[in-house]
Amino acid sequence: MPTSKDVAQAAGVAQSTVSYVLSGKRPISEKTRKKVEAAIEQLTYQPNAGARALASRKTRVIGLVIPFIPELEMGSIMEFVSVIASTARQFDHDILLVTDDEGAAGLSRVVGQQICDGLILMQVEDEDERLPVARSLNVPVVLIGIPRDPSGLVCIDADFEMAGEHCVRDLAAAGHSVISVIDWQPAVMDRHVNYVDRFLNGTDVAAKALGVTVLHLPGGTDRATISKSVDKALAGTTGKPAFIAPDRTIQDILRRDLGRRGLTLGRDVSVIGSASPTLAELQPIPLSTIDLRPAEVSRRAVKIMCQLLDTDSHGPHESLELVPTVITHRSSTLRPQ
Repeated sequence: MPTSKDVAQAAGVAQSTVSYVLSGKRPISEKTRKKVEAAIEQLTYQPNAGARALASRKTRVIGLVIPFIPELEMGSIMEFVSVIASTARQFDHDILLVTDDEGAAGLSRVVGQQICDGLILMQVEDEDERLPVARSLNVPVVLIGIPRDPSGLVCIDADFEMAGEHCVRDLAAAGHSVISVIDWQPAVMDRHVNYVDRFLNGTDVAAKALGVTVLHLPGGTDRATISKSVDKALAGTTGKPAFIAPDRTIQDILRRDLGRRGLTLGRDVSVIGSASPTLAELQPIPLSTIDLRPAEVSRRAVKIMCQLLDTDSHGPHESLELVPTVITHRSSTLRPQ
């Protein structure tokens, strides 16, 4: 592997000059800087991460705190992880995955040991035990999610309330007067993650404005629970039924249950779910979806973090950003009348 000494020799400068070009600690003439950068590119030189961290007192590592718990649909979590990692690399940062089994103590540990320069927290609960520690840390912390009290915190998330409103408005426009929302599975509801309440509130706000009825029915990962919820929905519906299923783990069970009843999606019943475009198109009847834009939320979280790191300012920081959501129409819903 080439060293900074090799770069210096190729560029015809002192080794210290290479260091100054990389660190930016001293002004270097444009001509000299270009010579050093050309030598770096020619030799495919990569600065030693440990040495660079010692020199700058920055690890260029962002900690990503993820709760690996059974009830979470890991496919959706990994959508965030992959985009966060690739976006961080664009900003010359790496990602350190921090599992959430240590709770609040884990945040203090990785920051106290100077393992990373900042933290991104996922799956934020209404009353999250990590938040008092997050507010006290001397490094930037960005939350993907919104707690009940977001003061003194930097938060970004999809606009779940808008998503709920969009779903109800779309189905009402298709002629449905009763719309059934199949809730997230109980383990998610019990965690009191804020996006659930925001989504459900959005459905109620839209229903009141449009004069339609919204039924909130239990979700689950077993056929019996979903079947009972469908029974209640059909009993309470006049005209063609409509369902909103925001929890991905429930959508397939719901689709199969409706099929067993002889109800064809897009003809006899409308269903709006949540899935990536690829998975939505692969369904037997392509699924109309509410796009919660996980890729855009992930990119924005990293960009906000890097902006905070670039300013080299210490907390507390406070901001709240909601990414607008959109509906993509496919074949599982009736068309607007």
